[in-house]
Amino acid sequence: MTKEEIYKLLFSTETSRIERTVSIGDMDKFQEAICAFSNDMSNSRQNGYLIIGAKDNGELSGLKVDDNLFKKISGIRSDGNILPIPMMTCERYEMGNGDLLIVEVQPSFSTPVRYRGRTFIRIGPRRDIATIDEERVLSEKRMNNMATFDASPCYSATINDIHLDLIKKEYLPKAVNADELKNDPRSIEQQLTALGLYDMTHNCPTNACIVLFGKNPKQFLYGAYLQYVRFAGLDKGTEIDDDKPFFDCLAKMMPKLEAFIDYGVVKTSPIAISTLREKNQSNYPADALRELILNACMHRDYQSNMPTRFYEFTDRIEIMNPGGLYGKARPENFPDVNDYRNPIIAQALKVMGYVNMFNRGVNRVKNMMIENGGKEPVFNINKITAFEVTSYSAIKYADLQSNNEKFPKLFPKLFPKLFPKLFPDYFQIEEQDTIKIILENLIEPKSANELASIISCSTRTLKDKYLDKMLLSGIVAMTIPDKPTSSKQKYKLVTE
Repeated sequence: MTKEEIYKLLFSTETSRIERTVSIGDMDKFQEAICAFSNDMSNSRQNGYLIIGAKDNGELSGLKVDDNLFKKISGIRSDGNILPIPMMTCERYEMGNGDLLIVEVQPSFSTPVRYRGRTFIRIGPRRDIATIDEERVLSEKRMNNMATFDASPCYSATINDIHLDLIKKEYLPKAVNADELKNDPRSIEQQLTALGLYDMTHNCPTNACIVLFGKNPKQFLYGAYLQYVRFAGLDKGTEIDDDKPFFDCLAKMMPKLEAFIDYGVVKTSPIAISTLREKNQSNYPADALRELILNACMHRDYQSNMPTRFYEFTDRIEIMNPGGLYGKARPENFPDVNDYRNPIIAQALKVMGYVNMFNRGVNRVKNMMIENGGKEPVFNINKITAFEVTSYSAIKYADLQSNNEKFPKLFPKLFPKLFPKLFPDYFQIEEQDTIKIILENLIEPKSANELASIISCSTRTLKDKYLDKMLLSGIVAMTIPDKPTSSKQKYKLVTE
């Protein structure tokens, strides 16, 4: 921006799109202004300007903009308080009588934009909270502007096809300010429309609503599910050990996926770090896998019939979602620049606390994998129609092969004698007979109560003294790993 353009802004009378301030500490004021400019209530389709360091009459206040202030204001874009994320730039200008910090805000295509659950708009020179009717106008403007698939109506669905109770109890209280929600007389359809989850024109939920809260998303969007497969070897030509499809909507699927990752995918094994010492090593950090799965579900192309793939091999995990890099994200700027194929879905996952939308996911995953003792994951961004990431197990394949040689299929007879020697930190030698009885009885699955009865102890003693340690070592497995506290839970010997 040239100095001539800056002076025009300083002394302009177009107060609906310009706000001048000498304050540098009122972050609420700044974020409310940016939110209001994003909503562009007057539909001027012109950028709004927050000018920090200028008085109402256009005179400079003598402000000196340091790096801390510059970073603080720039960080408004991605701190998660304004949703959807505003389109804005922030520049520092040195003028003759002081500095200016100018925030330029583009009108959003995804209105209404909210700051901490409240919708702010500009009415001439002042800023205010939008009324119900004004929110309706902003919602209609979004439906006219947005071309993303998740904002489009799911014509064949009705309001009976979504979990309304889940939306009312879990989502609305997080998405909308409590006072506004309490005093909102609108119908649930109108409330959902304001959040991009319903189309009043066609009287049906949007695709985003079906993906997030649908009772059966696959009925309307055939590829809207996640397919987990565990292969017995290093490629897809090997035997399949396990497969599990997740058909739920995202709001119900995410908690199940978290539990499944914790108890069905992440495994811990003792690894020697010296002659006399061992440490427990996880194959993958659970938080990193959760981040990758969430990103795959958030960024995938829901128009595709391909499910999100979660394939586990002996030495790695491959996660693939349909839809390559989107919008402003390109191979040459990945992962520094991101964009949202599904902005309403992304916003909802942020509101529910699953993602942060700070564009830090890739770097966080890399750091977690390295800290866990593994390699950096590999992101394949060259596929046009899909995005794939490969994460490698920190427990190397050679170690697993070595373990298989120590514990062949005949080990139900041999292993009770070897177990206390291999894991001396876990058991005393005099417990060998008890261990032998437990393992021999786990050739066929048994419940904790059955095992406790066999060795004449309480269920709590069995778990604390023996079973939990065997599970940690990977020698014993649950028959229902995604429901560890199930009343039908049984335990079995891992013989391969």
